[in-house]
Amino acid sequence: MMDFSPFRIRSRLMVGALALGLAGALPFAAPLAPPAHAQQASGSIDAAVGALRGISTMRADFTQIDREGRRAAGTMTLKRPGKIRFDYGKDSDFLVVSNGKSLYVVDYEVRQVERYPIRRSPLGALLDPSRDVGKYGKLVPTLRDDVMSIEVRDPSRPEFGVITMIFVKNASAPGGWELNSWVALDAQNHRTTVRLSNHRYGLSVAESTFDFDDPRRTSRRPR
Repeated sequence: MMDFSPFRIRSRLMVGALALGLAGALPFAAPLAPPAHAQQASGSIDAAVGALRGISTMRADFTQIDREGRRAAGTMTLKRPGKIRFDYGKDSDFLVVSNGKSLYVVDYEVRQVERYPIRRSPLGALLDPSRDVGKYGKLVPTLRDDVMSIEVRDPSRPEFGVITMIFVKNASAPGGWELNSWVALDAQNHRTTVRLSNHRYGLSVAESTFDFDDPRRTSRRPR
């Protein structure tokens, strides 16, 4: 039986955006796939791995769009190794955060938390690029030399979904390529696009950034 509780609906929306991917799809920054005779591949798997591994800390604004066109926005903070936080703003009752081992989807409105092992999702490509991008990544052709599209999927575990990451050449970004966006498609064909902007690198990020107040024990909202 399907669970249509608010928490389940919101959790599927957010986790689809943040933890999964879409095979071969290109978001706004990349051109549509050209005719077969004109296709060319820009960049390389090694370049994508190097760009992601070169990030010690990063903060960027994000906009998330689901398949119905609904939007959410906030700030993403990334810290090596394996920590990430999607903050939807001080007035939001929702939070997505990884402590490097597990991804937590926290809903303060209904006081529930869901936990997802990082390894069960291609979100690991963002957090452990050597393992996931290097092993499961495939270069997708684009029309532009300054745009690189990488599709990451584990063919033996299709239920984990796929993530297609779009990089744009930027000399000021680690490795010379900046993660611009990704597109998500989960096992139920739920597609979501996440777009990044206003990237900031090398910031001082406290470990406490990746902690959260457990709503099952407190009524406080995320810090």
